[in-house]
Amino acid sequence: MPDAIVFETDRHLKWRALDRHERALMGACGLCLLGFTLAELGDVLFRLLHHPLASAQEISTGFFIWGVFLGGAVAVRRDTNFRIGAISDRWTGTPRIAAELVKRGVMLAVAGVLTVFGYVNFLHGFGSFMTPSETPIAVLYAAIPVSGLLIAVFVVEGVICGLRNGFAAGELTVVERTVAASTASDISEA
Repeated sequence: MPDAIVFETDRHLKWRALDRHERALMGACGLCLLGFTLAELGDVLFRLLHHPLASAQEISTGFFIWGVFLGGAVAVRRDTNFRIGAISDRWTGTPRIAAELVKRGVMLAVAGVLTVFGYVNFLHGFGSFMTPSETPIAVLYAAIPVSGLLIAVFVVEGVICGLRNGFAAGELTVVERTVAASTASDISEA
């Protein structure tokens, strides 16, 4: 039975040890989406009842920021992020390897910027506070370096596995084709 997290055609670019981390990150993204939605719904409902929630905006902002940055890291692992090198998917041999290394080098550089400057912002965030809870804004800024580190790990994973096993994907199985087709039709309907 195919793994629900990783298509077998992509298995050659992924370490099984990171599958449970990806699953946990996807669950965290789902919880962030749920928390954001409930916080916004509660905010609207309580405003209609003339009893606004004082910290609803803080809560929804926190869920949104963490969801976006963790989701970005998951997208890098799943290779569903912005495809800066989609044209190289048809290439083979040395041009494919070079294009993949450039693409992943750019992603690694972005991960480094997120990690370094996100950590600096995180440290400075202890001097600013959200109102009305007076929670340090560093709680929100922490998502940036965490995302950067996760992206770096996932990029390194892809480079090492790609150099060992090749970057080209194999043929999709029947189950994977069905999932891909339903995802494509969902996207086209939206």
